[in-house]
Amino acid sequence: MVVVQRLPGMVGLMRRVVVLAWGLPLVALAVGCSNGQSVVTSPQSGPVTSAPFGTASTPPGQATPSTPAVATPVAASIGSTLTLPGQKPEESEEVTVVKVVDPARAKETFESPAAGTRLVAVQFRLHNTGTAVYKDSPSNGARLVDSEGQQFTASVATETSAGPGFPGSVTVPPGDTALGYITFAVPASSTVAKIQFTLDSGFAPSTGQWTVS
Repeated sequence: MVVVQRLPGMVGLMRRVVVLAWGLPLVALAVGCSNGQSVVTSPQSGPVTSAPFGTASTPPGQATPSTPAVATPVAASIGSTLTLPGQKPEESEEVTVVKVVDPARAKETFESPAAGTRLVAVQFRLHNTGTAVYKDSPSNGARLVDSEGQQFTASVATETSAGPGFPGSVTVPPGDTALGYITFAVPASSTVAKIQFTLDSGFAPSTGQWTVS
């Protein structure tokens, strides 16, 4: 059912359209952003099913049909893999947050964090599922978000003892994988809540988001 209502006092043909629908499949894999990008938060790729509206009664002597289960999108967490697109149609990466080391210890003493801050190292795996060579600086597209909503960019000059980090740029042919840590410096009092990653140094159309529990 579609209800079209003309709003009084508006100049021109400003209308409000309200669409009500029943019995339609629901798919909730991405959350839209105000800048036209989307945030991918679920590793699920299949359609979400629901029971039809107004199920008829079962005739006597026949088994009651089972109600289709409703698939609830699962929020990506540490260990989850999200498929993210690049700016070009032939670019696609399966991105996994493999591990979060919090706190992380600086590899060299002179790289130790400033007073009142600590280091957090996040290990990412990038698997090129596209048809083009993927070349990027992964740290440019990574963000850490704390429980208060503060976002932190990578500390590109800092290495930790958690493991090898990504170099300044990576080149990943189709089918190949790149693995490395990205380090963040955050306030000592911050609680890490989410990890975000966007291809093409942050300019791709979708951002992957993982919840840190």
